[in-house]
Amino acid sequence: MSLLKRLEKEKNISEEPVQELRTNRPIQLLDPWKDFKNQVHHEVIQTLDTSETENLEVETLRPKVEEIFEKKIEVQGITIPRTDRQRLIQQILDEILGFGPITPLLNDPDINEIMVNGPHQIYVERKGKLELVPITFYDDQHVLHIIEKIVAPLGRRIDESQPMVDARLPDGSRVNAIIPPLALNGPTLTIRKFAKDPFKVEDLIRFGTLTAEMALFLEVCVNSRLNIIVSGGTGSGKTTTLGVLSSYIPEDERIITIEDAAELQLRQAHVVTLETRPPNIEGKGAITIRDLVRNSLRMRPERIIVGEVRSGEALDMLQAMNTGHDGSLTTGHANTPRDMLSRLETMVLMAGMDLPVRAIREQISSALDVIVQQSRLRDGTRRVTHITEVLGMEGDVIVLQDIFRFEQTGIDKQGKVLGYFRATGIRPHFMEKLLSAGQSLPENLFSNEG
Repeated sequence: MSLLKRLEKEKNISEEPVQELRTNRPIQLLDPWKDFKNQVHHEVIQTLDTSETENLEVETLRPKVEEIFEKKIEVQGITIPRTDRQRLIQQILDEILGFGPITPLLNDPDINEIMVNGPHQIYVERKGKLELVPITFYDDQHVLHIIEKIVAPLGRRIDESQPMVDARLPDGSRVNAIIPPLALNGPTLTIRKFAKDPFKVEDLIRFGTLTAEMALFLEVCVNSRLNIIVSGGTGSGKTTTLGVLSSYIPEDERIITIEDAAELQLRQAHVVTLETRPPNIEGKGAITIRDLVRNSLRMRPERIIVGEVRSGEALDMLQAMNTGHDGSLTTGHANTPRDMLSRLETMVLMAGMDLPVRAIREQISSALDVIVQQSRLRDGTRRVTHITEVLGMEGDVIVLQDIFRFEQTGIDKQGKVLGYFRATGIRPHFMEKLLSAGQSLPENLFSNEG
């Protein structure tokens, strides 16, 4: 065989898999009953009064759906197996009362996050692991309809002029949607689910996120009005930990929470919840977290809780911490406590103030008392890897000191991360502040022996 023919043969062989890869799209599951379901759906909607649609419940709607469903079968002379009938009726109910195909996923307590990558591909996070589920939408318009159903009651909108939106479900679950032309896969929807009952510290201890000793230490820090920031990456559980820390705040204190999309579920009675507002169709009227932080200072707050600092509001938050608003709590994105300090410096500069770096660091070191670093490990588990004290300035450097740490020792055959929590053996410098607040800790809490 000549060299030219051999090269042509190898080229043909190598090109075949490439062609397969280029056309490798998520497989659309064909629904033979799609048109029939749509007919029943539209007929049910037409029979409902406008007043009925606001307070519909499954118990009152199901008989109506079943009646129209059976009539359609009889008129069209088709045969649908009994098991499929119940499934189709439930899907029609989900379209009318819920959020379409993803309703069962929202009702599944084992699922933490739902990721809709266009109409034909849906992933979920279950127990820390991602998995593809055999559920699809019909097309882009179907996904858009569900997105609009989520955002419309909140006064938000999504269209080509504003193709991104943050929102929340009635239960507090966080929603982000982005649509074409920005999302090339089609309308993309990400839902971070919230537990129906907010997690308590006992739950975090049971999950292995932290130990009882670490929880006791943090409880005393919150009661002593120390300023705490929970640092971590995306999906590391920062907001959950912030909610648990917030539960330690005494009932008789006035709490103001500030968030982009209200998520925190505080159990105290005296809580004022503030939420940002996006710009209107003319691009005006936006209310940012920074605006709300400034306004909260005029609301006689005893505790300010900011869901997350990510921009210039960091400067206002630090100034609040330095001017008598002790006991403030917030979260931020960073991979280590030291990185969190660097991120705060950057965020302060984003406020537009031309401050020297040393002045910024002095603000940070005098405002913050404790950094709680949380990480999501490779096996999907979440751990508080550091509880770190901010000591102050030494020259031009902010000095940090770990009080508790998670030490990883390896990974077992099942891919589970092995490790243990330990105290560093160092007593925090703010012990006097804890004692003056009437708080006490066991003598051996900071011992690293045993």
